[in-house]
Amino acid sequence: DQTEIREEITRALTELAEAGSLAPGAQIAVGCSTSEISGGCIGKNSAPEIGEWVAGAVLDFCEKRRFVPVFQCCEHLNRALVLPLSAARESRYTQVRAVPQPKAGGSVAAAAWKLLPEPCLVSAVQADAGIDIGDTLIGMHIRPVAVPYRGSVTQIGQARVVMAYARLPLIGGE
Repeated sequence: DQTEIREEITRALTELAEAGSLAPGAQIAVGCSTSEISGGCIGKNSAPEIGEWVAGAVLDFCEKRRFVPVFQCCEHLNRALVLPLSAARESRYTQVRAVPQPKAGGSVAAAAWKLLPEPCLVSAVQADAGIDIGDTLIGMHIRPVAVPYRGSVTQIGQARVVMAYARLPLIGGE
């Protein structure tokens, strides 16, 4: 159900933002398998409609909080990421040339590409936090040191939810 999925995503991201003390401008990496949300096996049952719901919920949340949404593609695009062109330029990320499609990049990344006013694709990011819906392995896109966060939302549809935020590395003694 669209309303339930959007509400769960908003609740999960709200909890993550609070736990990680995220400030405006923070980048949030989003990995999502629409196949897993709908109860299928990751990469086997891409659902563009669910991708639009997820991307829309993330974009709405990030716009209200002034966060930067970053959407991970699947392994067919080497886990490249969709984000606003202005954020990619500001962070000096390396751009790559491709356009995500539901079965070559993933339904959420493809939807984000269509919904963002000026989307671009980059090879890697160092996000401040991330949400992984359906075991898509976003850890490589969160800056060190990633702190696992277990919120009240543990599942969206049939997909498991894992979240993390980054903290500064601790050095020295106590």
